[in-house]
Amino acid sequence: MPRPARKPAAATRPLLKPPVRIGNLDTAALVGELRQLHEEAEDENIGRMPADEELFGALLYLEAHAGALKTETARHRAALARVMLWEYLREQTDLRQAKAIENARAAGAEWADLAPALAVNAPSAAYNKAKRMKAAVLTAGSRSDVPVRRTPEAVREAEQRAAARAAAERRAEEEAARRHALLAPVARRLLEHRAGLDDDDEVSFWLDQIEALLPSCRTPTQLVSLGTYVEAVVREVRKKERTTGRPGASTADARSALLGAAELIAV
Repeated sequence: MPRPARKPAAATRPLLKPPVRIGNLDTAALVGELRQLHEEAEDENIGRMPADEELFGALLYLEAHAGALKTETARHRAALARVMLWEYLREQTDLRQAKAIENARAAGAEWADLAPALAVNAPSAAYNKAKRMKAAVLTAGSRSDVPVRRTPEAVREAEQRAAARAAAERRAEEEAARRHALLAPVARRLLEHRAGLDDDDEVSFWLDQIEALLPSCRTPTQLVSLGTYVEAVVREVRKKERTTGRPGASTADARSALLGAAELIAV
């Protein structure tokens, strides 16, 4: 009985298993540990080893002088560390080269110009290779553990999602700025006229929170907190009014500040 034909996977379908990656690595510290192994082995050429921050050059030196290590334990440890460092470099390559391609394109380079630099024979091949490279960049910048499939179609789809996220973040920032323009003056007036507000401990607590946050209130999260504190002041003053039967504000300016805050949080 003939086997049923397998349906081809969609070009934009993500890989089912995310690759295991080295990720963030303190390469200078690791190279420093390898340098120490060579110093302990009295490597007579250690003075020629590049600085710990010069990863590629340091790896070339460590590879060329691996025989200077005298014990099997040291050679084993150094070899595994070099494998990890080379893998880290491999992960960084696509990210850095994709950025260089973006810079070249921004500077007016055509795909035909990039073909020799990317070791391909045609502009279309350069374009496709660049798109595959961009998959690594999009995966690194995404909020998902699922990598972007290395096809032009998947990359275009991921770019559209990234653009949509960026647009949403811009809208959130614009809304936060608009909200701040309304909320900050109201909060400031509450502080200016706090002497005319009920001096209940709860009211004082929330006014203190406003005073601490207001000078550095910039991010959407901080603005949400500021709004929460202003709302709490109004809530506590109104609660005190209901329980005591006395006005929560003893001056005209304080009443005006409280009214402005109540109107804003009601929007």
